[in-house]
Amino acid sequence: MFSGIVEEAAPVVKIAKEKDNIHITMKCSFTNELKIDQSISHNGVCLTVVKKDEDTYTVTAIRETLEKSNLGLLKVGDKVNLERSAKLDGRLDGHMVQGHVDQTAVCTDVKEAGGSWYYTFEYEPLQDDYLTVEKGSVAVNGVSLTVVNSKPGSFQVAIIPFTYEVTNFHQFKKGTVVNIEFDILGKYIAKIVKQQLGK
Repeated sequence: MFSGIVEEAAPVVKIAKEKDNIHITMKCSFTNELKIDQSISHNGVCLTVVKKDEDTYTVTAIRETLEKSNLGLLKVGDKVNLERSAKLDGRLDGHMVQGHVDQTAVCTDVKEAGGSWYYTFEYEPLQDDYLTVEKGSVAVNGVSLTVVNSKPGSFQVAIIPFTYEVTNFHQFKKGTVVNIEFDILGKYIAKIVKQQLGK
């Protein structure tokens, strides 16, 4: 479980393909604190540390993950939003993020607004349960954000300067593919309502 508060946007240093899987090697400031079998969110995708060296670690993304996320588009040098799993004795500063990406979306607009930024994303609804609501929560590349201008198949988020600098949002432009995880509570409620109406 994660909170959507990114610790670091770190670079990919190596990508190795093995059958339908890819092994992604990352370099970040907290590598020495990691251990094998630890879960880390990568652009919102929960992946397990399978190898660790002095200043790098490696995770594996399988075909299921690659089909539903943007990880298969990564190249060496790309920055990835990283977050270690939430501690139960700490504050949940974002919202409950599982690290289970629902699908990808495409950035269709970026507007600077006097020190903040508005990003518009469009997605093809894959299920009726996948939606956003005004002032609700959504995770974009693992970043916990508040939805504005929610519409069927699209939404906007507003980014403060700190988030712009610390995450990989500063690299987004029109056409950038991002990972989306819709709010888990909203998905449960939508499914319950749909089941009740179907009776």
